[in-house]
Amino acid sequence: MIDVNMLQLTVVTPETTLLNEQVLSVRFPLEDGEIGILPDHAPMVGRLGIGELIVTSSAGKRSYFVDGGFAQVKGNAVTLLTNDARDLASMPAGSAARLEEAFQEALNRKARTPGEIQARQHDMDRNRKLQALLSQK
Repeated sequence: MIDVNMLQLTVVTPETTLLNEQVLSVRFPLEDGEIGILPDHAPMVGRLGIGELIVTSSAGKRSYFVDGGFAQVKGNAVTLLTNDARDLASMPAGSAARLEEAFQEALNRKARTPGEIQARQHDMDRNRKLQALLSQK
């Protein structure tokens, strides 16, 4: 049973359901900004951006990285369908250096078609934002 003062948060990737729990609030990136959701939020659908998902529960705050997708708020249910989601607290040591290498690889990758250019830009944005989040932790 869902507590009316809580949100039911579900975060799904192609591989797994990362989160399915009741929380007090969530904050996540959209393609055109950032949004915070509390119980009784108006219904909405939006394109999920690349960046930090902040989950606030009775146990405190946790941070995750999300890599695009879609967000839906309906009633007190928040569903995020994302290409990739990672728990920032469980990222292994040395991740920042690997992300810098991945950023440089994407930067140096030849891209001629619009699809190749878009994929290269997405890879650069993802690695830069994830690296920035890890440096804050």
